[in-house]
Amino acid sequence: MMISSRAKEINPSATLKITAEIKKLKKEGRKVINFAGGEPDFDTPSKIKESAKKAIDSGFTKYTPVAGISELREKICQKIKEWYSLDYKPEQIVVSNGAKHAIFNSLYVLLDPGDEVLIFSPYWVSYPEMVKLCSGKPVIVDFKETDEFHPDLDLIKSKITKKTKCIILNSPCNPTGVVWRKEELVMLAEVAVEHNIFIISDEIYSRLIYDSQHFSIAGLGKEIQARTITINGVSKTYSMTGWRIGWSCSPSEIAREIAKIQGQITSNACSISQMAALSALSLEKYEIEKMRETFKNRRDILIAGLKKLGLNFITPQGAFYLFLKVSNLGYTSFDFAKKFLTQKLVGVIPGKPFGNDEYVRISYAISQEEIEEGLKRLGEFISG
Repeated sequence: MMISSRAKEINPSATLKITAEIKKLKKEGRKVINFAGGEPDFDTPSKIKESAKKAIDSGFTKYTPVAGISELREKICQKIKEWYSLDYKPEQIVVSNGAKHAIFNSLYVLLDPGDEVLIFSPYWVSYPEMVKLCSGKPVIVDFKETDEFHPDLDLIKSKITKKTKCIILNSPCNPTGVVWRKEELVMLAEVAVEHNIFIISDEIYSRLIYDSQHFSIAGLGKEIQARTITINGVSKTYSMTGWRIGWSCSPSEIAREIAKIQGQITSNACSISQMAALSALSLEKYEIEKMRETFKNRRDILIAGLKKLGLNFITPQGAFYLFLKVSNLGYTSFDFAKKFLTQKLVGVIPGKPFGNDEYVRISYAISQEEIEEGLKRLGEFISG
């Protein structure tokens, strides 16, 4: 078959592959504990679903403007102002088919062949592959375990070359749950401005913070906002992963190019999902706070259980993931994940696709009962 070399270079998503294996086992009737999931286990709030039904019944099923309906873009601007004190106009917002799509659009608009993109490890598995799809070169910056995977400014500076076009920032981080401190963001912003580097700031987990505070790097000043594309969406905060609505906030010139590119690939995001997203962003704060509090309680139960087992991990401050060290147990991340699933029917994601083979990612987007059962099986597994 005449498959392109570009396609052959791209790795399949490890998270989606393992999740598919777990679903297969569950379909066979096996009692699997799924610590591998990357989505909230809550149902989408009923008000959001009702708005989607209303959109269907009213015939709101046609094309919309490529960048999204004006009401949704206006609402996004309002929420960004409320959440992060950031000022954007509707023409600076492009609504896409999920935050992943918005990140890809941004990379496609920014990169020329051979341009370098700094990616901080541990990283979300799709970042390097999306850079390669856009003919760029991913340059990995390995943050240290001893720093709890917080940024090393000197290391970042050492990776910058004349070809560095962009930096991908993810806070809270998938897979570690690390939240960047304000002073760390200030230092990164200074580096980006000094070297005229763009920042793609993936903030999809920014409403799921527990022991820290989220700062949006674009809010640190006009110079860095002019060099930042901020990514967000409704998937994680509102339990709407399947609805596929994300967005980018960028300088007007960049936003026009993103809309132009999207117009030649997917056109608009689903009209019905856009109306659902508009409803989501109009929910009362307490309705979302209930989910965040539940995640925090689950996280605390998981942390207590892992400490009781004497295991090493990075304490997550946001998102719904925990990075568990397994190399000191004598495993690579893939070996651990494979044997844990085979022997104890517990699914975790290997750390190697995230850039660190010494860890596995555990998701606590499952019920308290499942977390407790998973911890029980983990104790049995490591005790042999």
